Amino acid sequence: MGSFSIWHWLIVLLIVVMVFGTKKLKNIGQDLGGAVKGFKEGMRDGTAPEEKPAATANQVSNAATDKNTIDVEARHKS
Repeated sequence: MGSFSIWHWLIVLLIVVMVFGTKKLKNIGQDLGGAVKGFKEGMRDGTAPEEKPAATANQVSNAATDKNTIDVEARHKS
């Protein structure tokens, strides 16, 4: 009962192709490749340095008290 020879693997491959069909196997291969690609991109994004926050609390309070600030949404509402 040692390892399988090349003929055993070819017979198993033939049976798998007959059961699932080539189109189904192609779709499975594409899905698996997309999952691996997404995983690699996720791992790469996880090591990227974090970005600075858009505005600090001090900047927001200064913008709220600034008399030259225009509310863009208010302009479009009227």
